[in-house]
Amino acid sequence: MPTQTSSGYALVTAIPKQDPSSPAVGATIDRLRAVLPAGTLTGGAVAENHDLQAALAAKTPLVIGVVMGLGFLLLLIALQAPLIAAAGVLTNLLAVGAAFGVAKWIFQDGALHSLLGFQPQGFLDAWGPVFFFAMIFAISMDYTVFLLSSAKEHWDRTHDPREAMIGGIAHSGRVIFAAAAVMVAVFFTFALSGPLPPKEMGIILGVAVLLDAALIRLLLLPVLLRLMGKWAWYLPRWAHHVLPDVTFGHA
Repeated sequence: MPTQTSSGYALVTAIPKQDPSSPAVGATIDRLRAVLPAGTLTGGAVAENHDLQAALAAKTPLVIGVVMGLGFLLLLIALQAPLIAAAGVLTNLLAVGAAFGVAKWIFQDGALHSLLGFQPQGFLDAWGPVFFFAMIFAISMDYTVFLLSSAKEHWDRTHDPREAMIGGIAHSGRVIFAAAAVMVAVFFTFALSGPLPPKEMGIILGVAVLLDAALIRLLLLPVLLRLMGKWAWYLPRWAHHVLPDVTFGHA
């Protein structure tokens, strides 16, 4: 930390004993900034990570709320069905949660580090949660729109919830699986890279896409459609006058 003295400037280097992501280290940085003389700057990689973590922590709830709100609004306008739009958004969180669990297990706890060829640092970078949440949610929304728009097309034609579920899977399932397979293969190749950030991105996003396409989008969401029956496509009468009329069909 550079500090101004009567004879010029002095640089004091302090190396924390705890993990750089430890709350104790962050508290020490804040305490130093409060008690050191005016004009003293506290910097370095640890302080920068602490500042970034504080800034992201303040904005993360807003980012998550905006992303989920816009996702729900998109599905509501496209599907004209509040319940299934909400189910589509909430099931996206399952892929995010699973990916974060894998991230902690591998990159924070150090599991499989010898197999993957990296030295665990004991924590995830502060930018990781917000970045991965936005990326995984966007990819999940893509597959959700594929599946539910096809189901909506069959519902508009037959008004049979069972036919809507089966038709949605029959017409979009192979597209979703093929697109996910390509994306998973691309992401997992990042695991072969040397630097840690692309390795994190490849493994976390690859696992998220694999679980989302294979289990959530092609298994859980169709089951929810079947269980909700006609209620999945229920739209309040007042909403007919508010939402634009959107229909799906093949020429």
